[in-house]
Amino acid sequence: MFIAILGTVLGLMHLYVWKRLIKDTTMGRARWVLTGVLVALLLLLLATLLLPRVLGWREPAWLAWSGYVWFGLIAYLFLTLLVTEPVRIALRRWVKRRRPDVTEPDEPSMNRRVFLARTTAAATGVAAVGLVGFGMAKALGPPDLLRVPVRLRRLDPTFDGFRIALVSDIHLGPLAGRAHTERIVAMINETEPDLVAIVGDLVDGTVEELGSAAEPLQDLVSREGSFFVTGNHEYFLDDTASWLHELERLGVQPLQNENTAIRRGAAAFVLAGVNDVAGEQRSDPPDFDRALSGVDASRPTILLAHQPVQVTEASARGVDLQLSGHTHGGQMWPFHYIVRAVQPSLAGLSTVEGTQLYVTRGAGLWGPPVRVGAPPDITVVSLEVGG
Repeated sequence: MFIAILGTVLGLMHLYVWKRLIKDTTMGRARWVLTGVLVALLLLLLATLLLPRVLGWREPAWLAWSGYVWFGLIAYLFLTLLVTEPVRIALRRWVKRRRPDVTEPDEPSMNRRVFLARTTAAATGVAAVGLVGFGMAKALGPPDLLRVPVRLRRLDPTFDGFRIALVSDIHLGPLAGRAHTERIVAMINETEPDLVAIVGDLVDGTVEELGSAAEPLQDLVSREGSFFVTGNHEYFLDDTASWLHELERLGVQPLQNENTAIRRGAAAFVLAGVNDVAGEQRSDPPDFDRALSGVDASRPTILLAHQPVQVTEASARGVDLQLSGHTHGGQMWPFHYIVRAVQPSLAGLSTVEGTQLYVTRGAGLWGPPVRVGAPPDITVVSLEVGG
Protein backbone atom coordinates (compact mmCIF):
# COMPACT_ATOMS: atom_id res chain seq x y z
CA MET A 1 0.00 0.00 0.00
CA PHE A 2 2.77 2.44 0.97
CA ILE A 3 4.64 1.72 -2.26
CA ALA A 4 1.47 2.31 -4.32
CA ILE A 5 0.78 5.61 -2.55
CA LEU A 6 4.39 6.77 -2.91
CA GLY A 7 4.47 5.88 -6.60
CA THR A 8 1.18 7.70 -7.21
CA VAL A 9 2.31 10.86 -5.41
CA LEU A 10 5.63 10.97 -7.25
CA GLY A 11 3.89 10.31 -10.56
CA LEU A 12 1.44 13.18 -10.02
CA MET A 13 4.28 15.53 -9.02
CA HIS A 14 6.17 14.70 -12.20
CA LEU A 15 2.99 15.08 -14.29
CA TYR A 16 2.39 18.57 -12.89
CA VAL A 17 6.02 19.59 -13.47
CA TRP A 18 5.81 18.20 -17.02
CA LYS A 19 2.68 20.25 -17.71
CA ARG A 20 4.15 23.52 -16.48
CA LEU A 21 7.80 23.19 -17.50
CA ILE A 22 7.58 21.15 -20.71
CA LYS A 23 4.12 21.06 -22.28
CA ASP A 24 3.40 24.77 -21.71
CA THR A 25 6.82 25.96 -22.90
CA THR A 26 7.91 23.68 -25.75
CA MET A 27 6.61 21.94 -28.88
CA GLY A 28 7.70 19.40 -31.43
CA ARG A 29 10.92 17.47 -30.97
CA ALA A 30 12.07 19.47 -27.92
CA ARG A 31 8.91 18.49 -26.06
CA TRP A 32 9.41 14.79 -26.82
CA VAL A 33 13.07 14.85 -25.77
CA LEU A 34 12.40 16.66 -22.52
CA THR A 35 9.46 14.38 -21.76
CA GLY A 36 11.73 11.38 -22.20
CA VAL A 37 14.30 12.90 -19.85
CA LEU A 38 11.64 13.56 -17.20
CA VAL A 39 10.28 10.00 -17.45
CA ALA A 40 13.82 8.64 -17.09
CA LEU A 41 14.37 10.76 -13.98
CA LEU A 42 11.10 9.48 -12.49
CA LEU A 43 12.21 5.88 -13.07
CA LEU A 44 15.61 6.69 -11.58
CA LEU A 45 13.95 8.06 -8.45
CA LEU A 46 11.62 5.09 -8.11
CA ALA A 47 14.57 2.72 -8.47
CA THR A 48 16.50 4.61 -5.79
CA LEU A 49 13.60 4.52 -3.33
CA LEU A 50 12.12 1.10 -3.96
CA LEU A 51 14.81 -1.34 -5.09
CA PRO A 52 16.64 -1.51 -1.72
CA ARG A 53 13.35 -1.93 0.15
CA VAL A 54 11.48 -4.23 -2.23
CA LEU A 55 14.31 -6.40 -3.53
CA GLY A 56 16.85 -5.90 -0.74
CA TRP A 57 19.33 -4.67 -3.36
CA ARG A 58 21.85 -2.16 -2.02
CA GLU A 59 21.95 0.76 -4.43
CA PRO A 60 25.39 1.89 -5.65
CA ALA A 61 26.52 5.36 -4.65
CA TRP A 62 26.00 6.81 -8.15
CA LEU A 63 22.35 5.75 -8.14
CA ALA A 64 21.72 7.01 -4.61
CA TRP A 65 23.32 10.40 -5.30
CA SER A 66 21.59 11.00 -8.63
CA GLY A 67 18.23 9.68 -7.45
CA TYR A 68 18.13 11.56 -4.16
CA VAL A 69 19.42 14.83 -5.62
CA TRP A 70 16.63 14.63 -8.20
CA PHE A 71 14.18 13.88 -5.35
CA GLY A 72 15.12 17.17 -3.71
CA LEU A 73 14.98 19.07 -7.00
CA ILE A 74 11.58 17.73 -8.10
CA ALA A 75 10.17 18.51 -4.66
CA TYR A 76 11.21 22.15 -4.87
CA LEU A 77 10.23 22.45 -8.53
CA PHE A 78 6.77 21.25 -7.55
CA LEU A 79 6.52 23.66 -4.62
CA THR A 80 7.83 26.71 -6.46
CA LEU A 81 5.46 26.05 -9.35
CA LEU A 82 2.57 25.90 -6.90
CA VAL A 83 3.63 29.26 -5.50
CA THR A 84 3.43 30.79 -8.99
CA GLU A 85 -0.14 29.60 -9.64
CA PRO A 86 -1.77 32.73 -8.13
CA VAL A 87 0.36 34.89 -10.45
CA ARG A 88 -0.66 32.77 -13.42
CA ILE A 89 -4.33 33.12 -12.48
CA ALA A 90 -4.01 36.86 -11.95
CA LEU A 91 -2.50 37.31 -15.42
CA ARG A 92 -4.98 35.03 -17.19
CA ARG A 93 -7.08 37.95 -18.47
CA TRP A 94 -3.97 39.68 -19.83
CA VAL A 95 -2.92 36.50 -21.64
CA LYS A 96 -6.36 35.98 -23.23
CA ARG A 97 -6.86 39.63 -24.21
CA ARG A 98 -7.25 40.08 -27.99
CA ARG A 99 -8.30 42.66 -30.52
CA PRO A 100 -12.08 43.30 -30.62
CA ASP A 101 -12.34 42.29 -34.28
CA VAL A 102 -10.64 38.89 -33.78
CA THR A 103 -12.64 35.86 -32.67
CA GLU A 104 -9.79 33.33 -32.66
CA PRO A 105 -6.68 33.58 -30.47
CA ASP A 106 -4.36 36.05 -32.17
CA GLU A 107 -0.61 35.93 -32.41
CA PRO A 108 0.06 38.47 -29.61
CA SER A 109 -2.19 36.43 -27.29
CA MET A 110 -0.28 33.24 -28.08
CA ASN A 111 3.03 35.05 -27.57
CA ARG A 112 1.91 36.34 -24.19
CA ARG A 113 0.89 32.85 -23.08
CA VAL A 114 4.21 31.31 -24.10
CA PHE A 115 6.14 34.25 -22.65
CA LEU A 116 4.38 33.85 -19.29
CA ALA A 117 4.91 30.07 -19.27
CA ARG A 118 8.59 30.34 -20.12
CA THR A 119 9.22 33.18 -17.69
CA THR A 120 7.53 31.20 -14.91
CA ALA A 121 9.49 28.07 -15.83
CA ALA A 122 12.79 29.96 -15.77
CA ALA A 123 12.03 31.63 -12.45
CA THR A 124 10.93 28.41 -10.74
CA GLY A 125 13.91 26.53 -12.16
CA VAL A 126 16.36 29.10 -10.81
CA ALA A 127 14.60 29.15 -7.43
CA ALA A 128 14.52 25.35 -7.11
CA VAL A 129 18.14 24.89 -8.16
CA GLY A 130 19.20 27.67 -5.79
CA LEU A 131 17.32 26.14 -2.86
CA VAL A 132 18.72 22.68 -3.52
CA GLY A 133 22.25 24.02 -3.94
CA PHE A 134 22.00 25.97 -0.69
CA GLY A 135 20.45 22.96 1.06
CA MET A 136 23.17 20.60 -0.15
CA ALA A 137 25.88 22.93 1.12
CA LYS A 138 24.19 22.92 4.54
CA ALA A 139 23.55 19.18 4.59
CA LEU A 140 27.03 18.14 3.53
CA GLY A 141 28.91 20.73 5.56
CA PRO A 142 29.98 20.32 9.18
CA PRO A 143 27.13 20.16 11.73
CA ASP A 144 26.50 23.16 13.94
CA LEU A 145 27.87 22.71 17.45
CA LEU A 146 25.20 23.78 19.94
CA ARG A 147 25.64 24.21 23.69
CA VAL A 148 22.43 23.98 25.69
CA PRO A 149 22.19 24.35 29.49
CA VAL A 150 19.48 22.24 31.15
CA ARG A 151 18.50 22.62 34.79
CA LEU A 152 17.57 19.43 36.63
CA ARG A 153 15.91 19.20 40.01
CA ARG A 154 17.57 16.84 42.47
CA LEU A 155 20.85 17.05 40.55
CA ASP A 156 23.71 16.76 42.98
CA PRO A 157 26.08 19.77 42.80
CA THR A 158 28.86 17.31 41.97
CA PHE A 159 27.32 17.03 38.49
CA ASP A 160 26.89 20.76 37.92
CA GLY A 161 28.35 21.44 34.48
CA PHE A 162 28.29 17.77 33.45
CA ARG A 163 28.44 17.68 29.63
CA ILE A 164 26.53 15.20 27.47
CA ALA A 165 27.47 15.23 23.77
CA LEU A 166 24.25 14.35 21.98
CA VAL A 167 24.21 13.15 18.38
CA SER A 168 21.53 11.44 16.34
CA ASP A 169 20.56 10.45 12.81
CA ILE A 170 24.09 10.00 11.48
CA HIS A 171 22.63 7.78 8.73
CA LEU A 172 25.72 6.01 7.47
CA GLY A 173 24.92 4.62 4.04
CA PRO A 174 25.43 5.27 0.32
CA LEU A 175 25.53 9.05 0.86
CA ALA A 176 27.63 9.16 4.03
CA GLY A 177 30.65 7.03 4.82
CA ARG A 178 33.71 6.85 7.03
CA ALA A 179 34.74 10.49 6.54
CA HIS A 180 31.33 11.55 7.86
CA THR A 181 31.87 9.53 11.04
CA GLU A 182 35.43 10.79 11.47
CA ARG A 183 34.28 14.41 11.32
CA ILE A 184 31.52 13.80 13.88
CA VAL A 185 33.89 12.00 16.25
CA ALA A 186 36.48 14.78 15.97
CA MET A 187 33.87 17.45 16.70
CA ILE A 188 32.55 15.55 19.73
CA ASN A 189 36.02 14.92 21.15
CA GLU A 190 36.91 18.61 20.85
CA THR A 191 34.10 19.41 23.32
CA GLU A 192 35.69 17.11 25.95
CA PRO A 193 32.35 15.61 26.98
CA ASP A 194 31.68 13.69 30.16
CA LEU A 195 29.35 11.32 28.30
CA VAL A 196 28.35 10.66 24.68
CA ALA A 197 24.75 9.77 23.74
CA ILE A 198 23.91 8.46 20.25
CA VAL A 199 20.13 8.39 20.00
CA GLY A 200 19.40 6.20 16.99
CA ASP A 201 19.41 6.04 13.19
CA LEU A 202 23.12 5.44 12.99
CA VAL A 203 23.10 3.21 9.92
CA ASP A 204 21.23 2.39 6.73
CA GLY A 205 22.90 -0.90 5.92
CA THR A 206 24.47 -4.04 7.36
CA VAL A 207 27.65 -4.43 9.39
CA GLU A 208 29.28 -6.04 6.35
CA GLU A 209 28.46 -3.00 4.23
CA LEU A 210 29.08 -0.22 6.75
CA GLY A 211 31.28 -1.66 9.48
CA SER A 212 34.29 0.25 8.22
CA ALA A 213 32.28 3.49 8.09
CA ALA A 214 31.25 3.10 11.73
CA GLU A 215 34.69 2.10 12.96
CA PRO A 216 35.82 5.64 13.95
CA LEU A 217 33.24 5.52 16.77
CA GLN A 218 35.84 3.54 18.73
CA ASP A 219 37.84 6.79 18.95
CA LEU A 220 35.16 8.63 20.95
CA VAL A 221 36.61 9.92 24.21
CA SER A 222 34.52 10.73 27.29
CA ARG A 223 34.85 10.27 31.02
CA GLU A 224 31.74 8.12 31.48
CA GLY A 225 31.60 6.35 28.13
CA SER A 226 29.38 6.30 25.05
CA PHE A 227 25.81 5.00 24.94
CA PHE A 228 23.37 4.14 22.16
CA VAL A 229 19.66 3.51 21.67
CA THR A 230 18.04 2.17 18.53
CA GLY A 231 16.19 4.32 16.01
CA ASN A 232 13.59 3.24 13.49
CA HIS A 233 16.23 2.75 10.76
CA GLU A 234 18.02 0.14 12.87
CA TYR A 235 14.84 -1.94 12.59
CA PHE A 236 14.72 -1.66 8.80
CA LEU A 237 17.55 -4.20 8.89
CA ASP A 238 17.05 -7.94 9.14
CA ASP A 239 19.67 -8.32 11.86
CA THR A 240 19.61 -5.43 14.31
CA ALA A 241 21.50 -7.52 16.86
CA SER A 242 24.61 -7.60 14.66
CA TRP A 243 24.91 -3.83 14.88
CA LEU A 244 24.39 -3.84 18.64
CA HIS A 245 27.22 -6.36 19.01
CA GLU A 246 29.41 -4.31 16.66
CA LEU A 247 28.80 -1.16 18.68
CA GLU A 248 29.78 -2.96 21.88
CA ARG A 249 32.99 -4.02 20.15
CA LEU A 250 33.62 -0.37 19.27
CA GLY A 251 33.13 0.68 22.90
CA VAL A 252 29.61 2.10 22.51
CA GLN A 253 27.19 0.62 25.07
CA PRO A 254 23.64 -0.05 23.85
CA LEU A 255 20.86 0.63 26.34
CA GLN A 256 18.06 -1.75 25.37
CA ASN A 257 15.18 -0.98 27.70
CA GLU A 258 17.61 -0.69 30.60
CA ASN A 259 19.32 1.86 32.81
CA THR A 260 22.62 2.48 34.49
CA ALA A 261 23.79 4.82 37.24
CA ILE A 262 26.33 7.51 36.38
CA ARG A 263 28.29 8.02 39.59
CA ARG A 264 30.73 10.50 41.05
CA GLY A 265 31.53 9.40 44.55
CA ALA A 266 28.29 9.08 46.49
CA ALA A 267 26.37 11.22 43.97
CA ALA A 268 24.60 9.74 40.94
CA PHE A 269 21.96 10.22 38.30
CA VAL A 270 20.15 7.59 36.23
CA LEU A 271 20.78 7.18 32.52
CA ALA A 272 18.10 5.04 30.85
CA GLY A 273 17.42 4.02 27.28
CA VAL A 274 14.40 2.60 25.45
CA ASN A 275 14.11 0.91 22.09
CA ASP A 276 12.46 2.77 19.24
CA VAL A 277 8.74 2.27 18.59
CA ALA A 278 9.64 0.57 15.28
CA GLY A 279 11.00 -2.29 17.38
CA GLU A 280 7.42 -3.48 17.82
CA GLN A 281 7.58 -4.82 14.26
CA ARG A 282 10.66 -6.87 15.15
CA SER A 283 9.45 -8.22 18.50
CA ASP A 284 11.77 -5.76 20.22
CA PRO A 285 9.42 -2.97 21.39
CA PRO A 286 10.15 -0.14 23.82
CA ASP A 287 9.51 -1.18 27.42
CA PHE A 288 9.48 1.84 29.71
CA ASP A 289 8.71 -0.14 32.86
CA ARG A 290 11.74 -2.35 32.28
CA ALA A 291 13.93 0.57 31.23
CA LEU A 292 13.13 2.45 34.43
CA SER A 293 12.95 -0.47 36.82
CA GLY A 294 14.84 0.04 40.07
CA VAL A 295 15.26 3.78 39.48
CA ASP A 296 15.97 5.76 42.65
CA ALA A 297 13.32 8.50 42.77
CA SER A 298 15.66 10.74 44.78
CA ARG A 299 17.98 11.05 41.78
CA PRO A 300 17.26 12.69 38.41
CA THR A 301 16.56 10.41 35.45
CA ILE A 302 17.76 11.14 31.91
CA LEU A 303 16.17 9.01 29.19
CA LEU A 304 17.58 8.34 25.73
CA ALA A 305 14.73 7.72 23.27
CA HIS A 306 14.98 8.14 19.51
CA GLN A 307 11.56 9.67 18.82
CA PRO A 308 10.27 12.76 20.66
CA VAL A 309 6.77 11.24 20.71
CA GLN A 310 8.02 8.77 23.32
CA VAL A 311 8.05 11.58 25.86
CA THR A 312 4.40 10.86 26.68
CA GLU A 313 5.38 7.55 28.25
CA ALA A 314 8.44 9.12 29.85
CA SER A 315 6.51 11.92 31.53
CA ALA A 316 3.99 9.45 32.91
CA ARG A 317 6.89 7.79 34.75
CA GLY A 318 8.49 10.94 36.11
CA VAL A 319 11.50 11.16 33.79
CA ASP A 320 13.30 14.49 34.26
CA LEU A 321 14.88 14.87 30.82
CA GLN A 322 14.45 13.00 27.53
CA LEU A 323 17.08 13.31 24.78
CA SER A 324 15.83 12.52 21.27
CA GLY A 325 16.42 12.95 17.54
CA HIS A 326 14.48 11.46 14.61
CA THR A 327 12.90 14.67 13.24
CA HIS A 328 15.95 16.09 11.42
CA GLY A 329 14.33 19.40 12.38
CA GLY A 330 12.07 18.80 9.38
CA GLN A 331 15.18 18.67 7.10
CA MET A 332 13.53 20.43 4.13
CA TRP A 333 11.25 23.42 4.66
CA PRO A 334 8.21 23.44 4.42
CA PHE A 335 7.98 19.69 5.08
CA HIS A 336 8.70 20.37 8.75
CA TYR A 337 4.98 21.17 9.12
CA ILE A 338 4.22 17.51 8.38
CA VAL A 339 6.78 16.30 10.91
CA ARG A 340 5.52 18.73 13.54
CA ALA A 341 2.00 17.33 13.13
CA VAL A 342 3.11 13.90 14.43
CA GLN A 343 5.86 14.84 16.91
CA PRO A 344 5.63 17.06 20.03
CA SER A 345 8.79 18.96 19.05
CA LEU A 346 10.90 19.50 15.94
CA ALA A 347 14.09 20.66 17.65
CA GLY A 348 15.36 22.35 20.77
CA LEU A 349 14.32 22.32 24.41
CA SER A 350 10.70 22.14 25.54
CA THR A 351 8.66 20.74 28.42
CA VAL A 352 5.95 18.10 28.05
CA GLU A 353 3.82 17.38 31.11
CA GLY A 354 6.66 18.11 33.50
CA THR A 355 9.38 16.29 31.54
CA GLN A 356 11.99 18.34 29.73
CA LEU A 357 12.52 17.24 26.13
CA TYR A 358 15.54 18.13 24.03
CA VAL A 359 15.50 17.21 20.32
CA THR A 360 18.60 17.42 18.16
CA ARG A 361 18.23 18.00 14.42
CA GLY A 362 20.71 15.20 13.81
CA ALA A 363 24.15 15.17 12.25
CA GLY A 364 23.28 13.44 9.00
CA LEU A 365 20.45 13.20 6.51
CA TRP A 366 18.07 10.80 4.88
CA GLY A 367 16.73 10.92 1.35
CA PRO A 368 17.69 14.10 -0.52
CA PRO A 369 21.12 15.39 0.59
CA VAL A 370 19.42 18.70 1.25
CA ARG A 371 18.68 20.68 4.42
CA VAL A 372 16.67 23.89 4.15
CA GLY A 373 15.78 25.65 7.39
CA ALA A 374 17.12 22.76 9.47
CA PRO A 375 20.94 22.62 9.56
CA PRO A 376 22.55 19.50 11.07
CA ASP A 377 23.82 19.72 14.62
CA ILE A 378 25.70 18.09 17.45
CA THR A 379 24.53 19.33 20.84
CA VAL A 380 26.41 19.51 24.11
CA VAL A 381 23.83 19.43 26.91
CA SER A 382 25.26 20.98 30.04
CA LEU A 383 23.52 19.88 33.25
CA GLU A 384 22.91 22.51 35.92
CA VAL A 385 21.55 22.30 39.43
CA GLY A 386 18.04 23.70 39.64
CA GLY A 387 14.57 22.99 38.32
